[in-house]
Amino acid sequence: MTTLIVGAGLAGLTAATALAAAGRQVTVLEARDRVGGRTHGIEVAPGQWADAGAAYLGERHTTLKSLIARLGLVTTPTTTDGRSRFSLGGGPQGSEGRFPPLSAVALGQLFDALDDVTRLVRADAPWLTPDAERLDRISAAEWVGHHVDHADARLFFPLFLGEMMAADPADVSVLHMAFYLKSGGGIRYLNAFAGGAQEDRVDGGAHQLSELLAAKLGDRVLLGEPARVVEERGSTVRVHTDRGVHEADALVIAVPPLLADSIEYRPGLPFRRAGSTTVPGCAVKVHLVYPRPLWRDHGLSGWSVSAEGPLLSTVDDSPPGDGVGILTGFVTGREARQYTALTLEEQRDTAVSQARRLFPELPEPIAHHITDWIGEEYSKGCYAALFGLGDWVSFGPHLAAPHGRIHWAGTETSTEFFGLMEGAIRSGQRAAAEVLQAYVD
Repeated sequence: MTTLIVGAGLAGLTAATALAAAGRQVTVLEARDRVGGRTHGIEVAPGQWADAGAAYLGERHTTLKSLIARLGLVTTPTTTDGRSRFSLGGGPQGSEGRFPPLSAVALGQLFDALDDVTRLVRADAPWLTPDAERLDRISAAEWVGHHVDHADARLFFPLFLGEMMAADPADVSVLHMAFYLKSGGGIRYLNAFAGGAQEDRVDGGAHQLSELLAAKLGDRVLLGEPARVVEERGSTVRVHTDRGVHEADALVIAVPPLLADSIEYRPGLPFRRAGSTTVPGCAVKVHLVYPRPLWRDHGLSGWSVSAEGPLLSTVDDSPPGDGVGILTGFVTGREARQYTALTLEEQRDTAVSQARRLFPELPEPIAHHITDWIGEEYSKGCYAALFGLGDWVSFGPHLAAPHGRIHWAGTETSTEFFGLMEGAIRSGQRAAAEVLQAYVD
């Protein structure tokens, strides 16, 4: 029994590992010259790495934590000690903790409204949510216009949604927003460092997970093999890549919906995996590197939130010990689209200028790294695809449902921790179990 797997990210490699452990023959086809998908490490100094893609995890991410332990890796806490900086009109200012200097009553009302709509959603099947069609026809931008009056809450909402989902509120339906928040554990869990979904990072970078899984699979992982055509013929399925044709009894496609839809299927699939309103997750990650975490010398955490970009938020992602200081900036939503239109020099200059306004104590960085996920050919955005108006009702029921000998994986196919590494791993486990049950030797 042979299974082909398209995509060597966490989902695909998890599926391949489970199938291989069950005695099945597997071949993993990866378009890039690296494994990892939307996890990606950048060596910012000798032996010191930054997460250019997915990075954070919490206690509820049980399958991810189990994998980390099984591979002999460890985690390191995300550092948030010290004062934060906010630039929400009127220039940068400091504040204790992470609560912005805005009306607490207004933000409380915003989060109450978000809680109310989030509780409505069926996380296991969003398209079966009561009133799903209406919720899927309204954008998050329209929703906040109808439910939030205070200027402070309206100012903060797109910053919050950008941080949580890498989304412009105009790009996602209310159903998608509410599902994403509920699937990830709720607003307060997703938004928290200590005790929340951003509590820890993988020491040395999350990219190590995929690299170690791929190393165990050895020559069963083929790089530089983008899937162009998938062809079902009776009891076999074939994948045509730029380097040849691969044949198997079953296929797991573990790539984002927009990328899966770019493959030609023969015969054609009865349902697409994305539509005209589905857009890539709008995220650009900027790493500014300093000799050490110099902001800590001034009692600062490195955490900031800004209403004007490009860096809508920053966080201290420095490695533990006496290594370099890494200030990670997140450019998300509409700001990310504008940022990617700049030249590389303009991107660097605007990011550094903003960092110096927020943290005037800092010198020029000794290095910088910019990772544009919007323009990444084989990811189609990050953190995850953004489902627009009508997408969940139209495509949701089919995202994880097998079609013939084709099975699906990827964080977008998981109704648990959608958009996170945990969701990707769970989807790979599910797809492997489907194959093992459907095709008995």
